[in-house]
Amino acid sequence: MSINKRGFASDNNSGVHPEIMKAIIEANEGHTIAYGDDIYTDRAKAKLYEHFGNDIDIYFVFIGTAANVLGLHAATRSWNSIICAETAHINVDECGAPEKFNGFKLLSVETPNGKLTVELIQKHMHGFDFEHHSQPKIISITQATELGTVYTPDEIRVLADFAHENNMYLHMDGARIANAAVTLNLGFKKFTKDVGVDILSFGGTKNGLMYGEAILFLNKKLGEDFKYVRKQAMQLSSKMRFISAQFERYLSDNFWFMNAKHSNDMAQLLAEKIKDIPQIQITQKVEANGIFAIVPKEIIEDLKNEYFFYDWDESRNEVRWMCSFDTQEEDILKFVEIIKKKL
Repeated sequence: MSINKRGFASDNNSGVHPEIMKAIIEANEGHTIAYGDDIYTDRAKAKLYEHFGNDIDIYFVFIGTAANVLGLHAATRSWNSIICAETAHINVDECGAPEKFNGFKLLSVETPNGKLTVELIQKHMHGFDFEHHSQPKIISITQATELGTVYTPDEIRVLADFAHENNMYLHMDGARIANAAVTLNLGFKKFTKDVGVDILSFGGTKNGLMYGEAILFLNKKLGEDFKYVRKQAMQLSSKMRFISAQFERYLSDNFWFMNAKHSNDMAQLLAEKIKDIPQIQITQKVEANGIFAIVPKEIIEDLKNEYFFYDWDESRNEVRWMCSFDTQEEDILKFVEIIKKKL
């Protein structure tokens, strides 16, 4: 892959949106109090309060893995377990960090589309109050999922109600929460706090930010004393203004929405252009900014050389194509043209 050429590997591979870069530069003027006691962090929190209400706790951290690991830490002890989809980022892509740093056990569930249901997680709902068995404490879902699908508010409410009925909590990994909000055409609060989500990892890096995520305790009692947890975990940024300035801009003027809508639209365009190619099979509903497809093995490497992407399931030649805020229509059209030529 040539240097700086756009591809379809990951929305993490995209650059920083110029508006976000501008916000960082503007925050670089003069001195301000460190560790989050600054006007940029106050304004960023105010933006999040606008979206979620004032009765929440907000903590900025550097990366999504930290948001997930520390958010889960706040509601668990080492003898607890977390129920998640087999494809969940906490289960597959965090190098065992949730279990290493928290001591709890992950209980994964095989799903056809990355989405948990009460029926699917029932197999793990046993051993309560039995000291020989890890105690289920959190159901963790990803929105949008790692397979590009999106939970409806009703689906989330059912899981939240089930969790609460069993003295458990619901955690949401929202690395692509903006893409889900666009798909649902709803504000963030409508499919998180309003339907019972307790802890939210609120992401922006995959949608144009340079770095930085937020842990939102929508169930505010879970955020008690969390400032000490964040410090011990080495996620308290001294120059937090450079994270906060990004979030302030991101959450202003529907900026987050425009970025996510563009990446979703590009995914829909790509899906539309390839759906009638008989040698290619789209394997999941295209509901956010990712396309999963089975592609003839003999052309995969050649396609990667033109527009880089990742394999998803090599055993059946399934690949993942991710669109980003900076994906251009010409990228889609050229890529499809190359696919047709290779076939």
